[in-house]
Amino acid sequence: QDQVVESGGGLVQTGGSLRLSCTVSGLPFDTYAGGWFRQAPGKERELLTSINRYGTPEYADSVKDRATISRDNSLNALYLQMTGLKPEDTGMYHCAVAPSVANLRAGVHRSSGRGTQVTVSS
Repeated sequence: QDQVVESGGGLVQTGGSLRLSCTVSGLPFDTYAGGWFRQAPGKERELLTSINRYGTPEYADSVKDRATISRDNSLNALYLQMTGLKPEDTGMYHCAVAPSVANLRAGVHRSSGRGTQVTVSS
């Protein structure tokens, strides 16, 4: 059974940084693409960043230059490092895995987690 578990969220001040982690089990993680989504209050879920099985990242304009996605296939883990946090970064952050980045963009996931809350205070 697939399982995706996020961690690392919390309350941070504007301009602060955080690192989110995601552990994946139950599937061959090294053959899957991974991504981070954000669900902000009153807004649609947004794909912030993705990384394919070869380690090539993509970023949404909203987090470009502030976010770094990485993966450690030996640990079945996905990470999101964010700097220069803004109040509009507040939301529930979800990790998801899919056969390809195209699947993530289309919202078709093999599995995703329950999320970790990030709150940025002004």
